[in-house]
Amino acid sequence: MEVPEWRTGFGIVEAARKLFPKASVHLALDGVCLALAERNFGALSSVMDGLAITASDRISGGVIVGGFTVVGRTGNAGHVGHVLVPGFDDRCVCGGRGCLEAVAGGASAVRWAREQGWAGGSVAELVEAARVGESVPAAALDRAGTALGRAVASVAALLDLDLVVLGGSLAEAGPALWKPLGEAVATHARLNFLPGLRVVPSQLGDIGVLAGAGVLAVTASA
Repeated sequence: MEVPEWRTGFGIVEAARKLFPKASVHLALDGVCLALAERNFGALSSVMDGLAITASDRISGGVIVGGFTVVGRTGNAGHVGHVLVPGFDDRCVCGGRGCLEAVAGGASAVRWAREQGWAGGSVAELVEAARVGESVPAAALDRAGTALGRAVASVAALLDLDLVVLGGSLAEAGPALWKPLGEAVATHARLNFLPGLRVVPSQLGDIGVLAGAGVLAVTASA
């Protein structure tokens, strides 16, 4: 959910500190919290380097390198939703074109399907329609899976990763999404250090980001 007022530099940390002056207040993106959760409780607990992605209405992600969650200069590291995907030129909400989120974000996939004549209006409807064989929803998920696979291959090559965890409502689409994703990874992850690159479904469900925020709270106050 977006809060329009927060786009103009609203100081949420300062506001929270005024309300709770005795509390220690920290801010992190959902992708950072997701990576923390996967590192501590999920699939990334078995590796030192990995990528966690949530594909729901939008795309968020977090990166683990050397066992540490990458935060970045401004706290925005891991913005995998705005990795550029070759072969696509869809306009993104960020103002650019060809971003992963513009193709594989659930809201974007639904919008594309509606432009092709599909009558549904939600990610859940899109996933179910593809599951029962409707051609346009299936094509929308095929595009999304292909874009995700290409982005994963690019990030894995950049950071020398062998494990990516994918969660979110779009990740529940089954073969309609996962088959083109796997094919794209197999096609593009061809460097000799990437043959073992795996993309696996997250097991954390809806609690992933919240669990990661809990880890942040505990470690920040330790």
